[in-house]
Parts: sequence; structure tokens; C-alpha cells
Amino acid sequence: MTDTDPRFATLGARPGKIVAVHLSYASRADQRGRRPAAPSYFFKPSSSLAPSGAEIVRPAGTELLAFEGEIALVIGAPARWVTPDAAWEHVASVTAANDFGLYDLRANDKGSNVRSKGGDGYTPLGPALIGAREVDPADLRLRTWVNGDLVQDDSTAGLIFSLAQIVADLSQHFTLETGDVILTGTPAGSSVVVPGDVVEVQVDAGPLSTGRLRTVVVQGRQPFDAAIGSLPSADDTQRTEAWGSAEAASAASKTGDVTGTGQNPANQPVPVASPVLVTDAAAPRTGDGAGTGGTATDAATSTLDPALRAKLDSVPVAALSGQLRKRGLNDVTIDGVHPLTPGSRFVGTARTLRFVPHREDLFAAYGGGQNAQKRAFDAVGEGEVIVIEARGETGSGTLGDILAIRAHVRGAAAIVTDGGVRDAEAVAAVGIPVFTAGAHPAVLGRRHVPWETDVAVGCGGTTVEPGDILVGDGDGVIVIPPAIAEEVVDAALAQEAEDAWIAEQVASGHPINGLFPMNAEWRARYRSETAR
Repeated sequence: MTDTDPRFATLGARPGKIVAVHLSYASRADQRGRRPAAPSYFFKPSSSLAPSGAEIVRPAGTELLAFEGEIALVIGAPARWVTPDAAWEHVASVTAANDFGLYDLRANDKGSNVRSKGGDGYTPLGPALIGAREVDPADLRLRTWVNGDLVQDDSTAGLIFSLAQIVADLSQHFTLETGDVILTGTPAGSSVVVPGDVVEVQVDAGPLSTGRLRTVVVQGRQPFDAAIGSLPSADDTQRTEAWGSAEAASAASKTGDVTGTGQNPANQPVPVASPVLVTDAAAPRTGDGAGTGGTATDAATSTLDPALRAKLDSVPVAALSGQLRKRGLNDVTIDGVHPLTPGSRFVGTARTLRFVPHREDLFAAYGGGQNAQKRAFDAVGEGEVIVIEARGETGSGTLGDILAIRAHVRGAAAIVTDGGVRDAEAVAAVGIPVFTAGAHPAVLGRRHVPWETDVAVGCGGTTVEPGDILVGDGDGVIVIPPAIAEEVVDAALAQEAEDAWIAEQVASGHPINGLFPMNAEWRARYRSETAR
């Protein structure tokens, strides 16, 4: 009888068991520095199955979701105490599989992998089956791609334990029943993926192929509850195992590449099951370890035309403010922030970061690892301004010198926060313009939880959307909607020229009355003199 559940579409019915091999390829064993003398196994629930094209959710507050391209065997006839020579006769078909694992949950599983590999959607399978009678089990090719880049390429010739040996060994311990699935292990190349990444796995047997099993990684919104069970945690050991090597884990930490590919920043547009404009948002949102939604992407901010940037850089904030006010925009100043270094000035497009009020359980879930704060600083691009919503709370820092250095190295135009700055003198010495509500020595977790990035935020009493244009100088910081930026700056330049001419007249002894603002007589004189 065919099961109509799409999770079991490839198999035609729900399998009774999914058994997975811990370590079976020589390349993977060499990578991990240990080669087992005999195969070992763990179970995965059938509810973890997913079809090709499905999404896999990285839970809120986690960072180490890793893919493992594998060959799956589907049992055709019950097997109990079969020999390796006879074992393959009990296999009906082979297909592609992806044995996803969440290394943040691995330590507390203590080898069982119940939580780390049992999640819904953590075992994509398909899209097509290849008959076992049509293939040589010693000559199957397995490949995996992440965002189109080939990251795993091996064959069953590289197995430590043959497929037939695995089937025979399992049959010594329990009956393999019709429809059961065996995941036969992954070769070297398994690594970490993040929301936005697309993982594809394919198995080939000469001209026969399963086709590409495609899975899209998305960000989850639901946090784990510490009152019910242990929370996710990641240490250097788990990072090394997840990334595939200590070098890869270290490189990711140093470069901010949390994708595992070097290709897809954490804030790429992602298909998510939560409100989204294509950046991170929601409770918390995507690209962040927290959740999804908002207005997103690494390119969520707009690229500022160099000529427009140059004009904006030549106009005081006060002049821009006047022109915005003439157009009915009065609530566009980020109030209460001041340059950490006198004389600071900047022009850039907004890259936003939002903190929510501190709560112990939420900080435990979202405050550690590559959290929203770190991701924002790792993703900021050249000419962008990190705008931080801290609710005007200055009772702890919202950044320190390390993050300021990171933003400066990546070419950020400035950092604006309506919260505090820690290590203020060191931050000022970095050289990037920083506008803040004040200095404070306490760390982030005293008052804030890093929550989401690239969403509309409220900073200093005004709303800032990703891609808004910000200009800052000694008078403060102003927000300019991109659609009217050219019009506003041209009008401000014209007004500046007019004000400069008026200032010359006042300096030469003319009274202000009738001149500022100009009456018809003075305006005619102005036009006459400036037309020459």
C-alpha cells in the first residue's frame, strides 16, 4: 500500500527503521584521525525523512548544522543472520540521502544522535531509486554540492566496510525488514551550512542516477526551552567535528565565513517559513542564529552611487535636515547619539542589528556562539553603516574594540548605536566613526539579547530600514529615504550655496532683516550675482 505522506514519496511507504553507520569511508576516517575496526550504528526516526526540494530548519540559537551526503540502501526482503555473500540479495534499491546533524546538540546525546540527527527533515532521501540488481555495489559514485560547488566526491570503492558487510552485520543483531533504510556513512568533505545554503546529493551507477537530492537550509524561530531539557551548546571539539577539521573551524571563526562554503554569507536571501522580505527577522530572524524574516540579504542594503555619496559627503547634516523637513519628514534624526571621536563624519547605507531586553533564558539560547551581533559585524559590507537598536539602554556595551575592528576591516562606513560602547577609548582608536549614546564597561548580556539583523529597527527614536541612507557629523545622524536622496542633496547643496552668499553679505555689514530669509529684492540681487 502506497503512503501518501510526501516524506515517504520516494520509498512509497514509511520505513520501519532507519539505521545509520557512524564511520565507513576511509577518507572520512583519515580526516578524523581514527579508523574503526568494525562498523557501529545509530537509529534515526522515520519522521526525519524528507523529499527532494524540502527545507531543513536550523533551530534558533544554534550554529553547527552539518550535511553528510550518503548512499541509502532500501531493504527488499527480510534479512536475519545473512552472510556477506548473500546480503546484497536482500537489498531492493539504492538512492541518495543526506544525514544532517546538529552538532550543537551532539555532546549531550553521548553518541546516540537522538536529538542531533533525529530532527524533522534531517534525513532527505531521493529523488529516484536505482534497482540493486542493476548496479555493482562496489562501484557506486557519491557526490555532494553546496551552492553549486562540489564538496564531496567518493565511491563505494573507498569504503572501509563494504555495503554487503554492513547489511550482514546488522542482520546479526536484528531483522532487517522490507522497507527499512540503511544510511551507509559519508566521505570526507562534510561541513557546516547556514540558512540560504542549498545542498544537493547524487548517487550514480554508470549511466544510472538518482538525480540530485536538493535541500534548502532555512532559519527556525522556535527556541529550545531550558526548563524542559538541555540547551544547545558548541565548543571547539564540536566545531572541529562539524567543520571537518580544526583548520576549517579556525578559518571560519577568523574570517566570519559561517557558511561552510566561503560563498554564501549568513544573510543571503533565504526561503523561510516565517515573515520575510529577504533578510533576517522574526523572533529572532534569519541569517542570525536566532530566526528569520524581515527585509534581508547580504545585499539587503543598496549600493550607493559614488556621485551621490560624494554630494552627500559635502553637505552638513543640518542642511539635509532642513530639506527633509520641507518635505514633511521631521522624525528622521537619530537622537541622543554623539561621535565617539570629535570631528567624525560619515555617509553610508544602513545594515541593521536589533537587541531585545535581557532575559536569562533567551540570552542562554541566543547570546552565545555566532549570534546576531557577531553575524552583523561579520556580514557588513564596504560603505555600510551598522545601525544598532538598543532601546536607548546605555547600561551595557553594544560593541567593543574587537567588533569595531571587524567592521573597519570590512570597510564599514560607521557604527551607530543608541546604546553604550564598551572599551570606548580602544574603539575610538580603531579609526571607524562610531556614534553612541555613551560609554559603559559592562558586557552585552547585562542588558541585551542579540536578536535579529537586517530588519527595520528603532534607533534613537527613529525608524531605520536596511538600505536607508545615513549621514553623520558633529550635529548628529540623519536618515534619508533612498528614493528622495538625490532630490534632497541637490536642494541642500543649492541652499548651502545660498546660505554662504547670505553669510558674506552679513559679514560685510548688511542687516539680517530682509536678507535672511531673502525678500524679493535680495533674491533678485542673489540671482543676478550668482548668474555671472
